[in-house]
Amino acid sequence: MAAMATAEACDSNAALLVSGDLRVLQPIFQIYGQPRVFSGPIVTVKVFEDNVFVRELLETRGEGRVLVIDGGGSMRCALVGGNLGQLAQNMGWSGIVVNGCIRDVDEINACDVGVRALASNPLKSNKKGIGEKHVPVYIAGTFIHDGEWLYADSDGILVSKSELSI
Repeated sequence: MAAMATAEACDSNAALLVSGDLRVLQPIFQIYGQPRVFSGPIVTVKVFEDNVFVRELLETRGEGRVLVIDGGGSMRCALVGGNLGQLAQNMGWSGIVVNGCIRDVDEINACDVGVRALASNPLKSNKKGIGEKHVPVYIAGTFIHDGEWLYADSDGILVSKSELSI
């Protein structure tokens, strides 16, 4: 899909915004990773201070998808680090959105994967394998469902029930 500016997408899809089929995430995320613009179908995971399921999903073929991680907004540890950033790049993921923290910022910034997160924290997460994959999550003021589309650029993040056309 060609890159689409989020501002342009909002301007040209007013009816979808009114209906709720297109939603704007609250501007709470920091920008990391090489690409400042990314988009793709969403895969969701819900965890809390545990990144086992995050790794499991990133070990699958990304095929241009975006992993949306609901980490409960925890600022106490990182859910994604440099190794997972590199894994996401190698497996063909377009982006990662973390409702929580990342670490190894310089390594992630060198990866060809768009990353948005609340902040960075050097402490790694637990490895207990607790969480849920492919479930609706509530992040930054909106529900996000597996299979919806995410569009991110320097202006913000949009979630759409279906793929937007330019």
